[in-house]
Amino acid sequence: MAERKQIAIIGGGITGLTAAYYLQKNNVEADVTLFEASDQLGGKISTIERDGFTIERGPDSFLERKKTAKTLAQDLGLGDRLIRSATGKAFILSQDELHPMPAGAVMGVPTDMKTFMQSTLFTASGKLNALKDFVTSRTEVDGDISVGHFFRRRLGDQVVDRLIHPLISGIYAGNIDNLSLKATFPHFLQTEQKYGSLIRGLQKTTPSQQTSGKKQGMFLTLDGGLQTLVNGLADALECEVRTSTPIENVSRQDGRYVIDVEGEEDSFEADYVIATTPHEVTAQMFADVSFMDDFQQTKNTSVANVAIAFDEESVKNLPDGTGFVVSRKEGYRITACTWTHKKWPHTTPEGSVLLRAYVGKPGDEEVLELSDDEIADLVIEDLKKIMTIEGEPRFHIVTRWYNAMPQYTVGHLDRVKKLETQLDNELPGVFVIGNTYRGVGLPDCMDQAIRTVKTIETLES
Repeated sequence: MAERKQIAIIGGGITGLTAAYYLQKNNVEADVTLFEASDQLGGKISTIERDGFTIERGPDSFLERKKTAKTLAQDLGLGDRLIRSATGKAFILSQDELHPMPAGAVMGVPTDMKTFMQSTLFTASGKLNALKDFVTSRTEVDGDISVGHFFRRRLGDQVVDRLIHPLISGIYAGNIDNLSLKATFPHFLQTEQKYGSLIRGLQKTTPSQQTSGKKQGMFLTLDGGLQTLVNGLADALECEVRTSTPIENVSRQDGRYVIDVEGEEDSFEADYVIATTPHEVTAQMFADVSFMDDFQQTKNTSVANVAIAFDEESVKNLPDGTGFVVSRKEGYRITACTWTHKKWPHTTPEGSVLLRAYVGKPGDEEVLELSDDEIADLVIEDLKKIMTIEGEPRFHIVTRWYNAMPQYTVGHLDRVKKLETQLDNELPGVFVIGNTYRGVGLPDCMDQAIRTVKTIETLES
């Protein structure tokens, strides 16, 4: 009888947990061991409860239209705990004023031209520049171009800097003039190529509910926060899960992989290795493999978020909405703020306000070196410029994420494909997946895990 295959999953964030779950669910004939360096599972997902508040220190939700995360929650028996985000106006902070997001905008690209022309966010010349999209020729692309180049050419600098850049930075926390269009928003290029105009194409292809009628929230979380999903996965797993177990080195010997665990004399051997760690960590583990270092072109961005709780009467003239992003080239340290008690009412006790602000961007990452109190103070100072805050907050919680946001710079997908080809040729059975590679959202990471499980199934069939 053939010896059962061994699969090692390195990293116990959402990608690693999903891979372990679907290896089990799909009855893959192998023994699975999951290694996590820290003492808890979940990676960047971390929910805490304090004084009746539910506070996310990492991501707070996932997009419903990317169905994988919702399906996984339902598979775990958590469907009845799913909660949809409340809807309300979103704002752009520009020129020291909060401007409503133009209705019908798709990632900042206008589709409702009447609302766009009435917007207070743009000058007359900024609006006229955006209208040039209707007469501008199709973009010539040889390989890949930056998101910034594409949008600036079609819509002008002002629409990009005041609206598109802050929205996209909320996802990728980087400079869109370096960001790969092919790796992030290829559908915008496809739409422009097909219809000759980005605006016209989106007008024809955007679902009607996005531009008219009562909207439903597009995001989902779970009662108790996203930690509920992590706990559900952990409870469902029957494989060996080893926390507080950093991996020092992975090497190929006699057709298998030898995994050296920090502080342990005995090595672990595996037939397959699924590495879900950030690429710089993965490259260190595969120190003998030179091509691992070639992949990363740009250092990841470091960011922080600050949850601040107030009594309701302490915050006045708060607009009716769910939050705002800050336009580029503004004199603010914050990059965005969610009015969490409005977007996610279940997180906040009655009579209270919960704000979640974000700091850290390319060129301002030193803000993370300030103390918690200093970061909270600068956030409140920025917020006081647009709303009345009286008295002290009940508490604040600062979370720093160092080198947490991978940068999909121009040529990213070509580098991913090259890396995957090199792995197939030189390290067969090794898979590198996670937010570094093919999507930063939770469903994107889950999709990568599921594809890897299917690949292993195919190899074993």
